Formats: sequence, structure tokens, C-alpha cells
Amino acid sequence: MPPRILLARHGQTRWSLSGKHTGRTDIPLLDEGRRGAKLLGGRLHHGPWAGLPDAEVRTSPLSRAKETCGLAGFGDRAQEWEALLEWDYGAYEGMTPAEIKATRPDWLIWRDGVPEGESIASIAARADEVVEWARSADRDVLVFAHGHILRTLGARWLGHDASFAARIRLDPTSLSVLGWAYGEPAIERWNDTGHLD
Repeated sequence: MPPRILLARHGQTRWSLSGKHTGRTDIPLLDEGRRGAKLLGGRLHHGPWAGLPDAEVRTSPLSRAKETCGLAGFGDRAQEWEALLEWDYGAYEGMTPAEIKATRPDWLIWRDGVPEGESIASIAARADEVVEWARSADRDVLVFAHGHILRTLGARWLGHDASFAARIRLDPTSLSVLGWAYGEPAIERWNDTGHLD
């Protein structure tokens, strides 16, 4: 079977709970986020995944992703990778979409980007680097990262422009699986939070 990439979004933080754009600001997990990370780990260590013993694991260097990885039971196997950092939101760091739209009513990050931050082309290029790495592996891979970079990964895995990521939302502590169907890149599972129920 061709390699798949499993995507784990970090647990809930104060800023993700309030909808603030959290790029490079290193916001810690809330207790709810820590609980969710442990539940995600329990899920990945049972059922069809059984701890993914042969999978290569990588994590964003930011603490909210690294802590989620550690609490899920993969910290000792994970390698930090800057390609998995969240989008650098520049001037919009720490702002909610409503606050941004107060001055730019028609703003859409996937079309308009952010001032003084990372370009859409740059985050797409980082996602492409992760996709290339995952597809070159001879085993499944597991990554712990952030909402917008993981959504971009989903779009690029499918061969779509980064703007397609606007159509695939992703909740904190969710699990997604990008794989194959009839030899073509496919979404096997997306934004699955069943372990939190």
C-alpha cells in the first residue's frame, strides 16, 4: 500500500478557542487541549493504528504542537521540522477574522493573504515539501502541526491550489488521514474528533 500521511492538529489553546490567528506566537495548551491530546493518543495507540510502530513522526517546533505530540505518546519518536510551523500571520497575528473584517470586509486569507507576514505561495511551498517527503517514504508518516498548514497540506496532497484549503476546516485535536483511492491522492478521513466525544 502506498504511504499515507496522518495529520494531528494541536489541542485547544486560549487563542484557538477565541478564534484568534495564532501563527508564531507560542501559546500553551489549555487543560482541555491536554486532555484532548491524551485522548487522541489513546486512539492512535489502539484500533487500526496500534501505535503506528513503523511510522515516522514529525512535529512543528511550537510548544502547542510538541506538547500535543508528547501527550499523545509520540514525543520520544518525533523530529521537529520547521516546514510544519503555522502560517506567519504578520500584522494579523492575534486578531480574529471579525476584527480583520472590520477594516477589510471582503477579506479571505486564502485569497488575500496577510500583510507583513508569509505569502500564500510560501506556505504552499512548505506544504509541498511535506507532501514530497510523505510520498517518498516507504511507510506511513504522522505529523503534529497547526490548522492552516495542515489544511494547506490537504489541498496540496489532492493536487489543488492552496486556496482549496478554505473548503476543508480543521478543529483542534482532530485526526485526518491523506491516502489513496484508485491510485489517486484522496482524503481517507478528515477533521475526525470522535475520540473527544
